[in-house]
Amino acid sequence: MDKRSFLKSVGLISVAMPLNFIHLQQVVASVKNLDPVDVASNEDFWLKVRDDYDIKPDYINLENGYYCFMPRQTMDHLAEHMRSVNYEGSYYMRTVQWENKDKVANKVAEIVGCSGDEVAITRNTTESMDLIIGGINWNAGDEAVMAEQDYGAMLNHFRLVEKRFGVVNKLVSLPNHPKDDAEIVDLYAAAITDKTRLLMVCHIVNITGQILPIRKITDMAHARGVEVMVDGAHSFSHINFKMQDLDCDYYGTSLHKWLSAPLGSGMLYVKKEKIDTIWPLLAEGDLGANDMRRLNHIGTHPVHTDLAILNAIEYQNTLGLDRKEARLRYLQHYWTSRLRDHPRVVVNTPAELSRHAGIGNVGIEGMEPSDFAETLMKKYRIFTVAINRPGVRGLRITPNVYTTTAELDTFIAAIRDLTS
Repeated sequence: MDKRSFLKSVGLISVAMPLNFIHLQQVVASVKNLDPVDVASNEDFWLKVRDDYDIKPDYINLENGYYCFMPRQTMDHLAEHMRSVNYEGSYYMRTVQWENKDKVANKVAEIVGCSGDEVAITRNTTESMDLIIGGINWNAGDEAVMAEQDYGAMLNHFRLVEKRFGVVNKLVSLPNHPKDDAEIVDLYAAAITDKTRLLMVCHIVNITGQILPIRKITDMAHARGVEVMVDGAHSFSHINFKMQDLDCDYYGTSLHKWLSAPLGSGMLYVKKEKIDTIWPLLAEGDLGANDMRRLNHIGTHPVHTDLAILNAIEYQNTLGLDRKEARLRYLQHYWTSRLRDHPRVVVNTPAELSRHAGIGNVGIEGMEPSDFAETLMKKYRIFTVAINRPGVRGLRITPNVYTTTAELDTFIAAIRDLTS
């Protein structure tokens, strides 16, 4: 074996470990010929999937939107990656860490059908999106369009570039129950002028779960000469789509959300021809034209996290993204359909199946969201998160694949009790 082959064989120990998803493979084999929509309501199947997770028994967890914790197998692999990298030390870091990072980027890119050289592995959605917001070569008077319901970290960064560069931020307010796609598209279109440089839009609105018509928005914006940045924090590995379906210029997500990768893992997508137009946050050495590495220089970092992303992808591929999406949609519709017409209950998520997936938002008339969340936790042992934002007052409810309909029945009964 020559020296380079030896170094590669050592440095790839973590990546080459066998992926022991035998239990999940056996479970999935029993439904492999069934339509994912039919599997979505098969409680026996999903209880077997639940067996892959270590579930804390103290409460019912309906707050997976912040962090979808890892199944046991991915967690075990993460620990092994940490041991392996620690064992190899600088040897690993100086030989193939970047080759392995490229492997991860390529696998992440496969999920959404784009090229690996358009993807950077980051730490979260905020880092990904703010790299773009802060990296655009803004001029005083340039305009950016966004919604009041967008994520706070990105809104804060737009306020920063407003102070620093004189950017004009224009906010729209999204309706929770649009009558059609045109209402959403027209809302953004009305905010665009000949000074607009960038439009930011959520693929799935994080506080309500509403899926926005991204391709229609991007087509409208591009026709006006405006770039589009999509907040994909809650769409990646939640709903099945390809980047060409969106045709956006920039897209950011957190892999520790619906992919159930380790905390501190994210992704930034930039159209190949746009890469050199963005100033990096931290300088990289001279690279070739439109090299994504110029936007991703963060120094020494925990590379074992990158490696475990591969295991999270393998778990998802074994389960099947279509099955996962169908189950998440089923769970959301399961509880919202039982509460939409209940007295004093306000569901802030559209009823149309095409406009939501696994995330929902519910409020109680006359009850502060913070009090609602506290009461659910203290009285019923149900953990949620309170949302009090423009046009949205309630609790964000985010089940995961391990969530049972029995748990949702407890949630439904609690709300009916509180509104009786």
